[in-house]
Amino acid sequence: MAAIVPPEKLAIIKAQADFWAHSMRSPIVRTPEEYGLKYEDISFPSYDQVALKGWFFPCEGSNKLIICNHPMPMNRYGYPGHLDEFKQLCDFEVNFLPEYKVLHDAGYNVLCYDQRNHGESEEGDGGVAGAGRHEWKDSVGVKRWVDKHPVYSKMTLGLMSRCMGANAQFEAISRYPELFDNVKCIVAPQPVTARYPAEAFCAQLGILDEIDVLEEEIRKLGGWTTTEMGPKPFVPKVHIPTLISQVHDDTWTKPEDVETIFELLGAEQKKLFWIEGTTRRFDGYNYFGEHPEEMLAWYAKYM
Repeated sequence: MAAIVPPEKLAIIKAQADFWAHSMRSPIVRTPEEYGLKYEDISFPSYDQVALKGWFFPCEGSNKLIICNHPMPMNRYGYPGHLDEFKQLCDFEVNFLPEYKVLHDAGYNVLCYDQRNHGESEEGDGGVAGAGRHEWKDSVGVKRWVDKHPVYSKMTLGLMSRCMGANAQFEAISRYPELFDNVKCIVAPQPVTARYPAEAFCAQLGILDEIDVLEEEIRKLGGWTTTEMGPKPFVPKVHIPTLISQVHDDTWTKPEDVETIFELLGAEQKKLFWIEGTTRRFDGYNYFGEHPEEMLAWYAKYM
């Protein structure tokens, strides 16, 4: 017989379940103009016809293109953790625009987009998030759109796939390997099995003993359990040269998770780069915009 959960704990569990099942939309509060970047607004369909919105940063004279996606619950700009209403996950800003500027100035065209249920893109799957388990359809959609584009289709391709976006990208490649045959390399900051941050959140909230109840509540909302949200079943089929980065002492997860993802990765050319000196996961998302050397070296080697 299932244990009875006190009402005050059940309310916390339900709130956590809603986050995992539905994520949340965060606003785009900066523009490329702030960084001197010329850009075009773009839109295209996902694999299942969800309308996705993004930016394209042209780099004159370049035939190289990097396609970028983002973590949950962010968007193509980043995450406004410096605003009071978004401080529950981190109390500082994640901003991808400096990273786009670095890539642009290094000679790359850059395409970034909001995944379903995030940013300015449409709702998909009834609003249910999957930390990659639904969002792979966006990775397929953008690649098919690029392949049909009169200009982008002629470019040498690389990927910047972050966290949820990395999970999604790995599953997309596993499902449609031939679609990604011409991708030269991937940079994948912080892919994750959602069970690890779920356990960290539950411990902080005093509901770790009820984590199985959390999984049941996520299921009731139509979501994947946190154990099911992760890339490990899919990375063995990924043979594209891949650089994975991870905050080593990240309090949201444990090194063993990303180490296992890395070990399972099918690519012969692969590297795991540890980010040291912080325990804050979201510092890992700002890292390459501030310290681009590893990222630029990987793209330069394979593109």
